[in-house]
Amino acid sequence: MFKIITNDNLEHEHICCSISGKDKGVLLKKKWLKERLSDGLVFNKLDERGKVFIEYIPAESAFAPITAKDYMYINCFWVSGKFKQKGYGSQLLTQCIEDSKVKGKKGLVVLSSNKKKPFLSDPKFLKKKGFEVCDSLGFYDLMYMPFEETIKPKFKDQVSLETEGNLLYYTHQCPHTEKYVGLIKSLAENHQVNLNVILLDTKEKAQSAISPFTTYSLYLKGEFVTNEILTEKKFLEYLESYSLLKNPL
Repeated sequence: MFKIITNDNLEHEHICCSISGKDKGVLLKKKWLKERLSDGLVFNKLDERGKVFIEYIPAESAFAPITAKDYMYINCFWVSGKFKQKGYGSQLLTQCIEDSKVKGKKGLVVLSSNKKKPFLSDPKFLKKKGFEVCDSLGFYDLMYMPFEETIKPKFKDQVSLETEGNLLYYTHQCPHTEKYVGLIKSLAENHQVNLNVILLDTKEKAQSAISPFTTYSLYLKGEFVTNEILTEKKFLEYLESYSLLKNPL
């Protein structure tokens, strides 16, 4: 029913049903996965063409600015569309728990939010399964499920929802970022908006980032705006709301 992604099957397995396997973003995601497999990343998916998977990695190698020694970090956990309400999420989480215990981990940790947000794990489901909040910043909640009494995970000291100027962090962890980051970068240039676009292509860079969510985070005028991957239209609306457009919409 479920299948683990390995070096042997990575090339021909579907990892995102909504875009072609030949799409540049998918190829970059697969490259990102391949590089993480040696760090202990596990990508466990339903053996179907659909978004039903859990992706986790030892926290010391996670693309996340957290301190969580000996924890397993859940990168992404997604059950969508017709696959909901079939118990797949519970099964995937159970397998993750069992695998993490076998590997000697002290618990699980995951980035969520105080209410359901795009691209973040559902806090209601996590709490139902026994996760608790261990650290917070804005609407972001770092949640954990300890297997034994141990130190709670936390965000690193540099993590902040404030910075200087206009900044966009992203990684190739999501196959959608490459396309939309390119569109937004071009749009900013066309409108003479100085946008500092930073690709976090190593775990060291990601763990040193100021954003809690390194997959995609936009800051405008020094203020955190969103972790949602934006269309051109939505990006322009944000630029206008922050008075960054010389010719308002």
